[in-house]
Amino acid sequence: MSTAAEHIAATEAHSAHNYHPLPVVVASAEGAWVTDVEGRRYLDMLAGYSALNFGHRNARLIEAAKAQLDRVTLTSRAFHHDRFARFCTELAELCGMEMVLPMNTGAEAVETAVKTARKWGYRVKGVPDGQAKIVVAADNFHGRTTTIISFSTDPEARADFGPYTPGFEVVPYGDLAALEAALDDRTVAVLMEPIQGEAGVLVPPAGYWAGVRRLTEERGILFIADEIQSGLGRTGRTFASEHEGVVPDMYVLGKALGGGVVPVSAVVSSAEVLGVYRPGEHGSTFGGNPLACAVALEVLAMLRSGEYQQRATELGDHLHHELALLTGSGAVTQVRGRGLWAGVDIAPEHGTGRQISERLLERGVLVKDTHGSTIRLAPPLVIAKEDLDWGLDQLRAVLSA
Repeated sequence: MSTAAEHIAATEAHSAHNYHPLPVVVASAEGAWVTDVEGRRYLDMLAGYSALNFGHRNARLIEAAKAQLDRVTLTSRAFHHDRFARFCTELAELCGMEMVLPMNTGAEAVETAVKTARKWGYRVKGVPDGQAKIVVAADNFHGRTTTIISFSTDPEARADFGPYTPGFEVVPYGDLAALEAALDDRTVAVLMEPIQGEAGVLVPPAGYWAGVRRLTEERGILFIADEIQSGLGRTGRTFASEHEGVVPDMYVLGKALGGGVVPVSAVVSSAEVLGVYRPGEHGSTFGGNPLACAVALEVLAMLRSGEYQQRATELGDHLHHELALLTGSGAVTQVRGRGLWAGVDIAPEHGTGRQISERLLERGVLVKDTHGSTIRLAPPLVIAKEDLDWGLDQLRAVLSA
């Protein structure tokens, strides 16, 4: 197969249609740019939904992976390995926490957070067995496992996958009064994203995140921050929660933790919370494997420098300034986001989010739509300013056509 059309035809014939990707077939990549099978280059303004915060094939991360490949890649958790303790120690320190429970995918980490909160609720808080409740936000996206879609409000994620897992209550995102009304003696946790990515990069009202922290502290409820997309530099801080001075009881991390090289996720919390586990109660064969730890350790070293958070702040300010100018053109109805992350709502007369994404693809820019009228911009934090400006020029051209 040498053409994009041939690759896509074979994919359509033999792959389940659980995604609707744009018609580009990537063959190689470096930094913020990818090249397709026919040799055409594209500017990646999505960065794997933040998994590629440090760009494609980041030299430091690739070198760390190559070095580990020559040593050992997997032991399972049946044995210790020489990368594990350092990974857990350094990730806990980055988060200001005490303990780490590593997994692979973001959804696995969310599932782990749910199980942890329930077990903590029964063993520590004293909630009657089988009655634990977790409060979540409408329009959330935490993954697509059976349990997680049980508290999704997205019909596409839920339809035909029931019966659904009980034990969750959904409240409007950003409504502190509604959250307070939902909390009761059975509530063991509040699980939310500090910025809702899949919903269109929705930033809650100022003070909301700090208000959630206050309410959960007052009620003795765990506050779980899903920072899988928002964390690790994307918003200009190591964690998006920091913008309101909030430290949750538990971080759920993934995507960028593996540097776009290997899947790495983790739940990070206190010894009181993660200390509820006993051997055999939860696990993962690949969770915390040597290759994953080696790559993640390099990610943590890069984040400690503060360089990437600073780039996200400076380039993010520039991105949002330029996007704000588009709202005056009538082609864009609203722009939301923080740092190098933006949701752009397209005026209906200019096309759907999918149509705008396809037109940008024709001009050499990769973005992705969500919820009909919105496109998401999340370029790698290593993107050059001139490349970012070129990508924005292509967006202006598409919207003015």
